[in-house]
Amino acid sequence: MLFEITHRTRYHYSVPVGLEPMTLRLRPRSDVNQTVHRYHVEVTPSPGGISHCVGLDGNNTETIWFNGMYENLLIEVHTLVETHLGDPFNFLITDPLALKLPFKYEPLIAAALAHYLSHDRDAPAVLAFAQEIMQATRYDTIPFLALLTERIPQRLAYTLREHGDPWTPEETLKHGQGACRDFSVLFMAVCRSVGIAARFVSGYCMGDASVDNHMHAWVEVYLPGAGWRGFDPSRGGAVSNDHIAVATSHNALEAAPTFGHYRGEALSSMAAEISIHLSEQDIGG
Repeated sequence: MLFEITHRTRYHYSVPVGLEPMTLRLRPRSDVNQTVHRYHVEVTPSPGGISHCVGLDGNNTETIWFNGMYENLLIEVHTLVETHLGDPFNFLITDPLALKLPFKYEPLIAAALAHYLSHDRDAPAVLAFAQEIMQATRYDTIPFLALLTERIPQRLAYTLREHGDPWTPEETLKHGQGACRDFSVLFMAVCRSVGIAARFVSGYCMGDASVDNHMHAWVEVYLPGAGWRGFDPSRGGAVSNDHIAVATSHNALEAAPTFGHYRGEALSSMAAEISIHLSEQDIGG
């Protein structure tokens, strides 16, 4: 599937402020699951400079810096991206020990995945939830992941929270509801509690054309032989062609689309406008 995405982020400050260097994670990944055919970013006012790099988690990252004082900032990104993940379960787990829970990786792999395995061991509600899913799936890894993906939106009400950090897994279970980032953090915590490495993903998802689009969040888990595989606990299914991954990390903050600070005493506000639609462009050679 071929998508055209336009993402505008507007910042407004009540008085002119000095903008510190800002980190952008807005360029989608380009890998076996998706290909970026075009990416263009425009910043208003014109920045003093912009640099491009690959960040610690392998994300396409840009740093922009400014000269002067400003009341408004607009970041506009245009992307053309093609997804290739038609069958999300077309994989083979090569380690027989990984087919059953609790999950155990080979020592070298476990060391490399340490950040993605770290979790709060004093979270009784999360541990109880994990135990419930394990028992229901007879401790089988793939059925566990599938049922967990389904059970979260069945048990918890989905709500839209445009701003704010994700709730902790215990808070989400207590509230009985959450946004996609809350569901994703809960999913990660449950997976990690049974030894499955999990990381947070921010990106886009093709939704109903009649409603506004927002940045979306889901989770990828690491399975030997299969690599990183995506599950969307907000939608109750495995990630496939309608998901466009942008950034990943062991925590939500390091996968945020933009991050920065400003100097000055001012009230600030942020608004995002995202357009996603199927493209009819010809990308043939």
